[in-house]
Amino acid sequence: MAGDGTIGKACDVLDQVAAFARPVRFAELLESSNFPKATLYRFLQTLTNQGMLSYDPDRQTYTPGLRLVRLAHAAWTQSSLAPIARPFLDALSRETGETVHLAQLDSNQVLYVDKRNAAQPIEMYSQAGKVGPAYCTGVGKAMMAFLDEAALDRAVSQQSYHRFTDKTLTSEAALRADLHLIRSRGYAVDDEEHEPGIICIACPILTSGGRMLGAISVTGSTERMNFDQLETWVPRVRRVAEQIGAEAQAWRFPETRPSADTDRMQAT
Repeated sequence: MAGDGTIGKACDVLDQVAAFARPVRFAELLESSNFPKATLYRFLQTLTNQGMLSYDPDRQTYTPGLRLVRLAHAAWTQSSLAPIARPFLDALSRETGETVHLAQLDSNQVLYVDKRNAAQPIEMYSQAGKVGPAYCTGVGKAMMAFLDEAALDRAVSQQSYHRFTDKTLTSEAALRADLHLIRSRGYAVDDEEHEPGIICIACPILTSGGRMLGAISVTGSTERMNFDQLETWVPRVRRVAEQIGAEAQAWRFPETRPSADTDRMQAT
């Protein structure tokens, strides 16, 4: 992370350790690191001393530390929609019997912040805490479609446009056309664009002022259903998204309004 100095480099090391999703040895980290051996070791030592990483001397491996877990939990409860949305996700999952996702944008990619598995679970990429592409997922497109113009331009320019399947949108023009349609009808679809056999419908979570907070989706498998069947859930998913948005705005994401002093200054 150029320009972020020591803190940015330390965060890169944390990301690297976390990406292995298992205890990892120094040699493995060094193999994929951009840092020299001595620099990487120094960062690992500092992060371990600060409790951000944990070191097992018997196995000689690093894992995310308890301090990092505490910080992650605080972020989850204070910044994510997950605690607010939990009862709504539970109800929607019971009602549909299908996989339900809750997502937010993180650096213009999809961060899955919560998930409910289907009654008959299907294997798919998404897991709570995972980051995925925005341009070829239902939740990602639902969120991008409701960004303001400047934020949308940034988000669209930062997509990779890698072709995951024959149906993946692979150009900015194709994505923008799809986002225009999504905004007009109020929901997005993923028609096997990210994973073969996986389809979904997704609705944005908005405040009353139209600020985009996240998205919710219902996901199914083409082995069990088609789009006509899945789209019957659109009104229910839209209603759940509205409920989460209202709850979030009342509790944690209030619309900013000019103060009385600001009003007087603008009037003069």
